[in-house]
Amino acid sequence: MIRSITCLAAALAASAPAFAQPAAPANNWNVTLGLGVISTPEYPGSDNQKVLPVPVLLANNGRWFLGALPAAGVPFGIGYDLVRTSQWRFGLAVGSGFAQPREEKDDARLAGLGDIDATAQLAAFGSFTEQWFTARAAVTTDIGGNGHGTYGLVDLEGKYRVTERFALSIAPGFTFADRRNQQTFFGIDATQSARSGRAEYHADGGLNSLRLAFGAEYGLSPRWGLGARVVLSKLRGDAADSPITQDTTQNTYSLFSTYRF
Repeated sequence: MIRSITCLAAALAASAPAFAQPAAPANNWNVTLGLGVISTPEYPGSDNQKVLPVPVLLANNGRWFLGALPAAGVPFGIGYDLVRTSQWRFGLAVGSGFAQPREEKDDARLAGLGDIDATAQLAAFGSFTEQWFTARAAVTTDIGGNGHGTYGLVDLEGKYRVTERFALSIAPGFTFADRRNQQTFFGIDATQSARSGRAEYHADGGLNSLRLAFGAEYGLSPRWGLGARVVLSKLRGDAADSPITQDTTQNTYSLFSTYRF
């Protein structure tokens, strides 16, 4: 689930130590660096897991930011907040992933289906926060011409501060995708069918997955933080019915540490 991975990367960078941070000057750089370890499906629809290191980077200066793009589903890029208040945030971002979402060599069952390359993406995102509750949404589209199409993310997060240093969160959400995105990741066209020997499969757009994320953050100091995140996800619709999909359960697990300066 490439979208779950990118959401997780954004969540890692956005996670802060669970107690108050010194306010950054309006026109100064505020940087978060860190490292995480993630266990995720080998490719979208896989029944095998792989473990990967995940670098954490988020830098902002005023309304500009660089790194993982919160709520946009883009692992790395640059963005600008068109609106940013204590409750509302709306912005645009351009970014790209560095790893291929799927390669034939990932599994013998992918023989003849070809690789899916990483691509440049344009995202529009927004969020609303009221005390312990945050609603987020984003729409991301492929501007690199690699068939990723357009997909959207919606999450509703509730956060409970157990102590000044320790916080827990829960966030149900879902992902939807257009026909081009679904066909690239879960379909089999005529050329792929001829090469692989599998029957053609045409995946339509619509609901792609449902998910439930659990998070925990602990502040070791005003700058150092530790965290963990579990994302339980279930493919739905044509993604779940695809012959490429070996398991509709697509969970991710991670541990990470961050430092702010």
